Amino acid sequence: MVAIPISRSISIDSDEIIESFTRASGPGGQHVNTTDSAVLLRFDVANSPGLPEAVKQRLDVLAGSRMTREGVLVLRSEGARSQLLNRQEVRDRLIALIREATIVPKKRRPTRPSKAAKARRVDDKKGRASIKAGRGKIRID
Repeated sequence: MVAIPISRSISIDSDEIIESFTRASGPGGQHVNTTDSAVLLRFDVANSPGLPEAVKQRLDVLAGSRMTREGVLVLRSEGARSQLLNRQEVRDRLIALIREATIVPKKRRPTRPSKAAKARRVDDKKGRASIKAGRGKIRID
């Protein structure tokens, strides 16, 4: 039972992470057919006591299709030939995803352009229009 630190105030218990191993596709030759080097990590976000409710909601949005209806986050790694490297890579991805969910987005305050900015815009448009109007054929009246 080892606590995995996410931030200063948030940590998750290593017992909450369930890892299973399967055969990976990709590089490895005949070796890939005999070893279970791919890692499938499952983390029950909905029932995790270490995560605040706001982080759980943001994590649900960030995870997208990697989150099941029951609130279980499923990550897979099979990039390396080594099971150990795949385990480390998938855990790093989990930690990075949870850290990203801890960031509270700033609320957007709608703004309006000032009168001076509107006047500058209109003046610029008029200037461009006169330049383009001067590019036409010369008429002799």
